[in-house]
Amino acid sequence: MNTTAGKVSFPVVIVLAGSVAVLIGMGIRGSQGLYLKPMSVDLGWGREVFAFAMAMQNLLWGAFQPFAAAMTEKWGTGRVVAGGGVLYAAGLYIMSISQDPLTFNFSAGLLLGMAQSGCALGAILGAVGRALPESSRTFGLGIVTAAGAAGQFTVVPIGQAFLNYYGWSTSFVLLGLLSIIIVFAAIFLRGKPPEAKAAEPSQVSGGEVLSMSGMLSLASKDSSFWLLTAGFFVCGFHVAFISVHMPAYLDDKGLPTELGAYSLMLIGLFNVLGSFAAGYMGGRYSKKYLLSTLYSLRSVTIAIFIMVPISTPSVLLFSIAMGLLWLSTVPLTSSLVATIYGTRYMGTLFGIVFFSHQVGSFLGVWLGGYFYDTTGSYDAIWWAGIALGLMAAILHWPIHEKTRAEAVNA
Repeated sequence: MNTTAGKVSFPVVIVLAGSVAVLIGMGIRGSQGLYLKPMSVDLGWGREVFAFAMAMQNLLWGAFQPFAAAMTEKWGTGRVVAGGGVLYAAGLYIMSISQDPLTFNFSAGLLLGMAQSGCALGAILGAVGRALPESSRTFGLGIVTAAGAAGQFTVVPIGQAFLNYYGWSTSFVLLGLLSIIIVFAAIFLRGKPPEAKAAEPSQVSGGEVLSMSGMLSLASKDSSFWLLTAGFFVCGFHVAFISVHMPAYLDDKGLPTELGAYSLMLIGLFNVLGSFAAGYMGGRYSKKYLLSTLYSLRSVTIAIFIMVPISTPSVLLFSIAMGLLWLSTVPLTSSLVATIYGTRYMGTLFGIVFFSHQVGSFLGVWLGGYFYDTTGSYDAIWWAGIALGLMAAILHWPIHEKTRAEAVNA
């Protein structure tokens, strides 16, 4: 193993360590919907209280993500990921002792939002993208995304078991202890990214290497960047609403209580397959057309789910289909950023795109709780998700899928 300034340089080690951190971080996040109904009932809250804290978590995760990515590019990925793991443990502990909305918003919203910006997909995808050559980059990003999906079908049942045996308060403490694994994974993610090389598409046609501010200026003037950003908003709306509200939605329909956990587990399991497939296909076919297809299929899947009579088989089939489409957008979207703008500032640029995803997450989670408390139904959010999915499919179509240098000369 070659090292430079403490940097771990084996790409496979970086991919594995990043996968472990993402698995734990995304798995804990994916399990939080299990606690919506029992915690709200126990503390006498409406669903909007819990939903708003989860919405703030998603929004702050997105807001802090560009800064976390910039810190990884300045001080190294390992330190930022380790900090995220520590914040995760602290936030989960304070969630366990929360008795009022303010404390819960501080812990579940602020602390966990900051934690996820440091140790979830955004920062780690940047490190993995820089560690791999272009020929295998999309597939490597798909592996890490699949690890996030694996967290959903490994950590969610653990969270359900903790909830069943110990109640929500002790369960949060135990999940906090689990999050310490992220700190150990961060050891293998030490080091800063290398300076931009001549071969990287981070230079203008005249050969001048762009600074971060120069690259941000370039991206801000590129319509493709904003189309990609707007489309990713829809991904966040879909996955956050379903992750947080699906267990309660199924319980409201009189289905078995455990079916919510099984649904999230199936989504996570088939998300692994979908992420691998997206990573593989993204290296061979047009990423923008694959994204348009994924968003269209999401709309069709949701429409069928809410229009047929709900039953255990329909929930399981929906979970399988949605799992295949769940985070398949992430390796394609992040790889498209790298394709157009290079990998030197990939983390920062993807962080901006990801913020849009988290704005969508905020609205999906919060509006789900708001509309349920005001109308007693989730129907409006399901239909909004269908419309947004079709809009995202249209937005990705005109993206110019070519390197930044070509875009400058276009």
